[in-house]
Amino acid sequence: MTYDNRHGSPTRSVTQLDRKLRMKKSVANGWYHRYTPWVFLFPTVIGLAVFRLIPIGASFFLGFTDWNLLGKPIFVGLDNYRELFSTPEFWGIIGNTVEFSLLYVLGSMLFGLLLALLIDVRMKGIGFFRACIYLPVVTSAVAVGIVWDWLLGPGVGLVNVLLERIGVNPPYWLSDARYALKTVTFVQVWKMSGYYMILFLAGLQTLPKETLEAAKVDGASVLQTFFHVKLPLFSPTMFFVLTVTIIDSFKNCELIYAMTKGGPQNATNTLVYDVYLNAFAYYRVGFASAISLVLFLFVGVMTLFNFYVKKYWAKPWE
Repeated sequence: MTYDNRHGSPTRSVTQLDRKLRMKKSVANGWYHRYTPWVFLFPTVIGLAVFRLIPIGASFFLGFTDWNLLGKPIFVGLDNYRELFSTPEFWGIIGNTVEFSLLYVLGSMLFGLLLALLIDVRMKGIGFFRACIYLPVVTSAVAVGIVWDWLLGPGVGLVNVLLERIGVNPPYWLSDARYALKTVTFVQVWKMSGYYMILFLAGLQTLPKETLEAAKVDGASVLQTFFHVKLPLFSPTMFFVLTVTIIDSFKNCELIYAMTKGGPQNATNTLVYDVYLNAFAYYRVGFASAISLVLFLFVGVMTLFNFYVKKYWAKPWE
């Protein structure tokens, strides 16, 4: 190694070597920052492909086959879809699905928002009440269905006994085709309202306090503040909750299985429950896959329509 005789500093060759080392280190750091995120994303990407994308592709393919889970899938073209749309029961199932979805969306958003407004207060012990309201959300749907099946049971159910005590003749909640679907929808709304309450509560607590205080100073009543101040500012949260609720309204298999198993007379059979029946009760996997594709298109159209009308009522505040 050579040095400058006057100052004892490294010569130009040493400086060039140091520059090369810094360049190599910079390249190594660039590689590190470029590929390190993918190392951490890799497990998630693999899980998404194995448990989401591949099953979706397989379901689309199986919709054109006849398969009973054991033998080799036999390609039948559009036969499953022809049978599907030519069956009167299928249109009844679509009607049940639409009715359940409408009642569930309206009920869940209404009760979720009402609960959020009631608990959006600062008081001692409010966390306990929030936890109690949220508890049914994390409870097994099958357990909830069994308990409500007992509560609504004819003769011995607690709800029916209380109605009889006050002189009301209770209907057959789960065995009468006129009430069965509405009863199951009510139980699903009761179970999931706590989840939407949390979403609404999060939106309420992000509203600008200065605007609410200004409305109060101007003499606005509670209802005027809600409809003319909170609701317009609250529209992005409403849109998000509406989108989530629409998607959730089509995932109602467990509760139907626990309470009615699609009866009476197919009155509570919906698209997602019909997928389960055909795939795992009748072993018609190809036919079930065709139904699942119809369900997928149904949910997709509803969600896209919601995004389309968003610009007319859900406007972000600044």
